[in-house]
Amino acid sequence: MPGPILHMGATVLCAHGGQAMPTVPSPRVMVSGMPIATVTAPYAVAGCPFVTPAGNGPCVTGQWIVGTVRVLSMGQPVVIQAGVSICVPTGTPLVPVAAQPRVIAT
Repeated sequence: MPGPILHMGATVLCAHGGQAMPTVPSPRVMVSGMPIATVTAPYAVAGCPFVTPAGNGPCVTGQWIVGTVRVLSMGQPVVIQAGVSICVPTGTPLVPVAAQPRVIAT
């Protein structure tokens, strides 16, 4: 499914509202003047307020599982707004809230 490419300036949250940022953006491709993210780079999550009775804690990192199929950066699929992700240790998804609207990838 096509969707806007996520870059360093995109607003991505964990399912509980913590701010997520890519740890290793791809410097070869710029969108809106900022590097994009690929599925191989984990996202760091800060400020997740979730605390469970089971004690597994708040979201710490997030990883995109499904990104683009046709567009690659340095041989890796690119992260898009319609992609699939998971946070560790909670198992909830990352939620892209705002992305640049000009570049759409499949």
